[in-house]
Amino acid sequence: MGNIEDKPIGGYFSWELPKVAHRFPNDDGTLVNSGHGALELIVNSLGDLRKVFVPYYTCDIVTCTLRRCGVEYEFYHINADFEFDSLPALGESEYLIYTNYFGIKDKYVAELAGRYGRKLIVDNAQALFAKPIDGCHTIYSPRKFVGVADGGMAFMPMRDKNRQLPLSTSYGIASHLLKRLDGHVTEGYVDFKDDDTTLRNEPCKWMSLMTERHLRSLDYEVIKQIRMDNFIYLHERLKGGSKLSFMKTIDVTGFECPMVYPYYTNDLSLRKKLIDNKVFVAQYWPNVLDWCKPGDEEYALCQCLLPLPIDQRYGSEDMERIVKLIKNE
Repeated sequence: MGNIEDKPIGGYFSWELPKVAHRFPNDDGTLVNSGHGALELIVNSLGDLRKVFVPYYTCDIVTCTLRRCGVEYEFYHINADFEFDSLPALGESEYLIYTNYFGIKDKYVAELAGRYGRKLIVDNAQALFAKPIDGCHTIYSPRKFVGVADGGMAFMPMRDKNRQLPLSTSYGIASHLLKRLDGHVTEGYVDFKDDDTTLRNEPCKWMSLMTERHLRSLDYEVIKQIRMDNFIYLHERLKGGSKLSFMKTIDVTGFECPMVYPYYTNDLSLRKKLIDNKVFVAQYWPNVLDWCKPGDEEYALCQCLLPLPIDQRYGSEDMERIVKLIKNE
């Protein structure tokens, strides 16, 4: 902090976020500018790392980050339960990245942690509320749950408290947030893609001051409850038609908080139908179609899985609208 004599007095106003001190999920981790920044920090802290096993079913930012860090990686397959058919044996200096898919695989993460310990890197980018497991490396990405321009958290068994990083600034990548707030959703989406590309190319930095301030201004108990309520609403209406067998019997008390509701369908026209009706569903992840071949489970997941929105902006009426579109009611 600068001297009091250097503090500007007067002039124009900043955006006045509430001056509160709310905790946000996992804010006791190392606060950085992105989920891939958190992965970069972890990888660079592992002096004995030789190779990392990476799921085919993941965003290509993972492999891009590993390449940027000069780390060798090898892909592995998952099954339709988002799990291993058989657990891999890790050699000396080898690590495993596992994704907590859609924030609903908390129990399986705990099983893997019991097997691999510090050799497990948990990708909790889709599981903001899931707690880190002692002894494991873990990354988070709050941008997938709330409207912030940057942000990530890293947990490492051997925390590097002396790491020197530049401070991220988020004013240059926040235009999509401001445009959507003003009702310009389409224009904001163009900016969102540009802003996301800019952040994607940023190396690891400390989390921006604006993002940390914003994250500390939100009521996460309300956010969590709404997400769970919406997930359960969709589950009760859609579980019978899901092609994911484990979703028919999933225990909704077995995870902290989901990011989306994963609905698997063989109707490849349904995604377009939802988008045409302004229910925007992403595709996780288009790069998988290049990495895998038809017949691979991941190839089918990329094409057939619809991540239905359940976030805190919506309620039961919105969920019912989604259900009716899917069921043609």
